[in-house]
Amino acid sequence: MENDLFSLDNKICIVSGAASGMGKQISLGFAEYGASVILVDINIEGAEETHSLIKNNGGKSLVVPCDVSNINDIENLYEILDSKFGTIDVLVNVAGEGLGGRPEEIELSILTKTLDNLVVGRFKMCQEAGNRMIKNNVGSIINFGSIGGWSSLGRGHAAYGISMAAVIQMTKELSTEWSSRGVRVNAILPAQVWNENLRSRVKDRPELEQTFKDGLPIGRLGNPEEVKGLAIFLASEASTFITGAIIPMDGGNLAMNSGGSYPGSSRIYG
Repeated sequence: MENDLFSLDNKICIVSGAASGMGKQISLGFAEYGASVILVDINIEGAEETHSLIKNNGGKSLVVPCDVSNINDIENLYEILDSKFGTIDVLVNVAGEGLGGRPEEIELSILTKTLDNLVVGRFKMCQEAGNRMIKNNVGSIINFGSIGGWSSLGRGHAAYGISMAAVIQMTKELSTEWSSRGVRVNAILPAQVWNENLRSRVKDRPELEQTFKDGLPIGRLGNPEEVKGLAIFLASEASTFITGAIIPMDGGNLAMNSGGSYPGSSRIYG
């Protein structure tokens, strides 16, 4: 990867949610481009599978069990980072469960748990990485938000949407605070991207797939591997003047007004 603008050679990267979906694909992409990847997840079996794929392709990775809603787990993760690598170049925050429920019925404990999963844990991950990156005057943090933090999804997603809106603002605040000290902070906002949970939901309610497609002018749902290029770009020297960016990965959802339609959409009438 010498002289490659997108090279991640000698970079130490943490990726949460590395056991499956977009976190797994980002981990594979980072390793392919030369990084040493710390694979963070509560799903140890899945993380080990990602590790095996990286190892079989000649890459370098390390599995660290961590619940990103648990502050003690996060502190232990960074202690392991310090002892084994002594530095961090890239952090990608993907993991974090979003819980649902009608806003008039939802228990406050569900909101609190969702905030811990998606906001407090992400902030702690950023804080630990940021302190280390500031000392080296270089680093890239990539937070995963959602289009549901930009516009309302409805469908009982209030707690999730509130949390993802906070992730967007967190990204802007940290970028503003840290960019002059060498630390870039950006966010990726996916729309519906296939994963095991989504496939299970669609299996139970097949009409959901068309509902989602109606909001995606590209005419299909996303695939996890489609995030690899964007994540590599934001982690690499190819994006050194990009910080505080909130980047949709949404098949055109946010560009279309909420009541819009497109050729092929079931919303079009003769």
